[in-house]
Amino acid sequence: MGLLDNISAAVSGHEDQVKDGIDKLGDLVDEKTGGQYTGQVDQAQDFLKSQVDNSTAAPQA
Repeated sequence: MGLLDNISAAVSGHEDQVKDGIDKLGDLVDEKTGGQYTGQVDQAQDFLKSQVDNSTAAPQA
């Protein structure tokens, strides 16, 4: 089992909590930087949340 498999297994069943954590971390970064990098932070949040969705999606046949 590789690193990505371990991450997928840990996230499985906890997708909503992981996404909430991503949002909270992004909000913290925005707060600490005075919103200077809001666009980049939002883009990173969207990317990470899409990766959570992709990591737990059923394999396609």
